[in-house]
Formats: sequence, structure tokens, C-alpha cells
Amino acid sequence: MLNQATTEATATLAQSITRTGSKQTYYTGRLMVDRDLVSDFYRAYAYFRWIDDMIDASFLSSGERIDFIKRQRDFIDRLYDHDRPNDLTLEEEILADLIYHDKEENSGLQSFIRNMFAIIEFDTYRKDRLIRENELTWYTNCLAKSVTNGLQYFVGNGHPIPTSDTRYSAALGAHITHLLRDTIQDTQDGFINIPREYLEAHNINPNEVSTAPYRDWVRKRVEQAREYFLEGKQYLDGLGVLRTKIVGYWYCARFESVLDAIERDRYILHSNYNEQRKISTWFKIAWLGVYITLRHYARR
Repeated sequence: MLNQATTEATATLAQSITRTGSKQTYYTGRLMVDRDLVSDFYRAYAYFRWIDDMIDASFLSSGERIDFIKRQRDFIDRLYDHDRPNDLTLEEEILADLIYHDKEENSGLQSFIRNMFAIIEFDTYRKDRLIRENELTWYTNCLAKSVTNGLQYFVGNGHPIPTSDTRYSAALGAHITHLLRDTIQDTQDGFINIPREYLEAHNINPNEVSTAPYRDWVRKRVEQAREYFLEGKQYLDGLGVLRTKIVGYWYCARFESVLDAIERDRYILHSNYNEQRKISTWFKIAWLGVYITLRHYARR
């Protein structure tokens, strides 16, 4: 049974966390998400924003982070077994309410939750160690499944979803870009986003972002991300729900602006990429929505 007061509290807290954490995500919820799923959309963002911040928190020891993430895994499994614990924090109640509303077996929402959790769980254990090539590939694939399945659950839920080898391409490109964007800060926090094999083969360390081998690796990652975005937008063009198409294009544009900045800097990574804060970027996003809408109806 749901407690109405708790449900209202989790909805309010989730909306606040989302608005503070990501203006684009917040307004995507207000404008594009299915009306009956808006509160759950905010809950999905807010819970994972919270546990990601906890894993990054400097005040937790390695053992405390591991204990924390084990507790989260246990209670997610229990919730999907219809066993709601009594000792949840309000932040954990956010996800408890979200999972309670998930009535479809093997839903897109469950894929979002389990894949996103797997990524953060992996971060818990990879902190302060080098990542291997196969782990980086798994990491990106996992994120792509989470984001894509989550998007198609919250926007246009119930509509047919085309199956294609390029279904996850846009999110693959986004995650590659995300890791490049956050490389400097992540490295300082103990999360290395360049493979161990590459570092060892070129005799460089994770901090040497201005060296030729590191810049060459960044260039190849940028090119790969560009290819994924191209494939992903071709997939988005085939979707029947306009809102899903617009959100997908906005998602691509958010990260393509970062790729533009990296290219302008000749593939030397920096600690800040403030493209989203520029007024010109918001105008581009607004125009993109208009353009996609006009093209969508012109092709019908």
C-alpha cells in the first residue's frame, strides 16, 4: 500500500532535485513527457542523481560507499519482488514509489533502472583504478540501453517502438561525449575514462591530456561519437511519436555542442564545458524543436 503523504513528498522532492540538477531534464518533463508519467520521470532522475552524488561524495570511505551501494541493490531487488522495506530514507522512497507504479513485466522502466544502477554500482568499484577496454565498452552499452529504454517509456508510452541495430546509437554517442566532457573532473575524483591498455601502450598517465597520444585518442572518440549521432538521428527520424523524436534530437544536440568545443580546442580536454549555459545554445534547441516538428508533419 502507498502512503499518500509519502507519495506526495517524494514527488515534491524529486521535482526539486531535478530542477536543481538539470534544467533541460526538468523542462523536458514539463513539456514532453506523458502527462501521467511526469512525477515518475522526475523520480527516476532524482533517485539516480542522489545515489550518484553519494558515490562521488568525499566524506564516504571506500567501505561506506560499497555498503551503501549494496543496500541500494538489495532494496531494488526486494521492491521488484513486491517486498517494500520499512526503513527507507525519503530518497529511497522516491524509487520505491517509482517501482510501485511499474506494472509491466520487463518494462522499459525496469531496463532503465537496472542498467542505470549497474553503471553506478560499477563506478563504486572502479574508483581509483584504471578501466579496461572491454569494461569501457560494457559501460557505454549499459548506459545507452538505460537512457533509450527510459526515454521510450516516459515519452510516447504504449506506442510501437521500431527495432533496429541503431536504436541505441544516439545514446552511445552521448555517453562517449559525456565521459570526454567529465574526464578532468572524473580523473581528479578517481574515475579514469581512458582504457588502461591505451595508457600502457603509449606510456602516458591519465593526467597527460595535452600529449599527442591522448589527443589522438580523444579525436578518435569524437569521430566515433559523431558517427553514432548520425546513425541515432536516422533512427529517430523513423519514430512515429513527435515528442519522442524531439527529445531524442535535443539529447543529441546537448552533447554535439560539447563535441564542437572539443574540436575547437584541438582535442585537448578541459574541466568546464558551459555550452548549455549560452543563450545561443538555447535558441538552437528551440529552433531544432520547430524544425523537427515541421519536418515531421511534412513527411506524413
